[in-house]
Amino acid sequence: MSALTRLTGAEARLFLREPVSAFFALAFPAVLVIVLGNAIPAFSEPSPDFGGQRPINLYLPIVLALAIGTVTMTSLLSVLAQYRERGVLKRLATTPVKPSALIGAQLGVNVAALVAGSALMMLTAAVAFGSRGPENWPALLVAYLLGAGAMTGVALFIAAVTPNARASAGIGTLVYFPMLFFAGVWTPGDMMPDGAQRVADFTPLGAASQAMQAAWSGDWPQPLHLAVAAGYTLITGALAIRLFRWQ
Repeated sequence: MSALTRLTGAEARLFLREPVSAFFALAFPAVLVIVLGNAIPAFSEPSPDFGGQRPINLYLPIVLALAIGTVTMTSLLSVLAQYRERGVLKRLATTPVKPSALIGAQLGVNVAALVAGSALMMLTAAVAFGSRGPENWPALLVAYLLGAGAMTGVALFIAAVTPNARASAGIGTLVYFPMLFFAGVWTPGDMMPDGAQRVADFTPLGAASQAMQAAWSGDWPQPLHLAVAAGYTLITGALAIRLFRWQ
């Protein structure tokens, strides 16, 4: 068994021992779908209030975007910042197991939690509200992966440039809630004012959310949205690698 595999197993056990983080990563998306389904009338039926669309088809991609933002900007960011502040990464640098292996293990655990939470949410929507899922699965997977990559890059970049865990948490919160707004959590993208829609087009979570909404309806996402998500993935990821400090 490799060091990375052992580290990933250990990090997974630590993750599951944190009930708040585990709940928000694994269960919260499904719980939110149930809440929305009971709060919005005719959740699974075409509604004039939503431009003739089924509310469920608007909100499920948004909940996927929320799941991506929550896992990356709370769980991943806070753990990496705490490990560096407590000297865990510095101590690992003196052992055969490099700090990069721990970061890889954290990425693996958080990606697994994100996928599991997303799958549970979609299963809940199918069982409770008759959701048929996205009409364009390949497009959804592309948009989902790019959105996850973009937000992971943003989280790693914040962890790289902030001096301590408290600063990481503060900046992460300042970034997280506007991201949720532009992802359509409070107002779906098509129902936003024009100015807000234009800003959302150039935010990582807003672009990913709109790309996933297009895929859900059977279309391919706009090239702009895919390019924005890919750009954030590459740029913030490269900056994080260049600027990250082990101590």
